[in-house]
Amino acid sequence: MPSPTALFHTLLDPADWPQLHPAVQRMHGEGNAIQASGRADVDGARHALARWLRRLLTLPEPGDGQAIALTIERLATHERWTRRFARGRMHSALSRDDAPCLRERLGLVSLYFSLRREGDAIDWQLQRASVLGLRLPRALLGTVFSRSGASEGRYTFDIDVHLPLLGQLIAYRGWLEIDHVG
Repeated sequence: MPSPTALFHTLLDPADWPQLHPAVQRMHGEGNAIQASGRADVDGARHALARWLRRLLTLPEPGDGQAIALTIERLATHERWTRRFARGRMHSALSRDDAPCLRERLGLVSLYFSLRREGDAIDWQLQRASVLGLRLPRALLGTVFSRSGASEGRYTFDIDVHLPLLGQLIAYRGWLEIDHVG
């Protein structure tokens, strides 16, 4: 049974939660605090604007085979995610909005996703974005691919973000294993 403060099971159709891979259920539903570790390959455009925007949003810099540590803190109104990559630290706050969508706040930017089960994984589908509370036009959102799944019994993630005129802002994919559930 998911933690009462976990968000993801409340944003998916109730019939979909049991269909998810157990590694996905654990990462997105167990306990009030999760610590996990693994590896990630990070890519992204190397030009100055992309590097500046990654720093602004606390996104990691490119590099293959980076160690990654994830801490998820489940609080009454949101989840606080801290991802520590070998080449950067990424902070975000996840909460439920009224749509209902999953809102992920990265600094000044808020991304709004609908969550959908695809097989035994979760696809995050970007619906809208805002900067400082001002909604961005759809043309500025580019494309965002985000998926939480499993492979070989491990939790996996695959994120790829392309922005107009900028190209690939960031892509990171890899795996995590839960080290501790509190």
